Amino acid sequence: MAHEKDRAPGEPSAEHPKPMSVEKWTFSLGMVFFLPVALIYGFWSGWEPVGSVALFLLVGLYGLSGLYLFLVARRVDPRPEDNPVSDVADHAGEIGVYAPHSWWPLVLGLAAALAFAGIAIGWWLFGLGLVVAAIGLVGQTYEFSRGQHAH
Repeated sequence: MAHEKDRAPGEPSAEHPKPMSVEKWTFSLGMVFFLPVALIYGFWSGWEPVGSVALFLLVGLYGLSGLYLFLVARRVDPRPEDNPVSDVADHAGEIGVYAPHSWWPLVLGLAAALAFAGIAIGWWLFGLGLVVAAIGLVGQTYEFSRGQHAH
């Protein structure tokens, strides 16, 4: 009997079912559902251009997403979400790296407020918001490159 360590990436094991099975079947069945809906709507409305095209584009989007998930599921290892008997602790892990005390999100929020207010008040304020946003984005990007939290 093969051991778990001998398993190739993406190959299902006795402990884990095939990866991303819920996601890939949800999108694939969405395509199967919306194709008849689009055909029925098209016949019923006399092929009204906006709704018919929108529904067929919806079928295409579901199909693209489902196909992508089918292809990716063959190449990834099973996740804790794929195991029906997994514990909540199995899902835990590193989420990201965040600055303990950062003022840059406030600067970016003020920049967004200035930009949105600039759309209503005047384009000069929108430009000022873009300048403040560029400063805030550079500040947040290079936050860990200098000062006490540099690494």
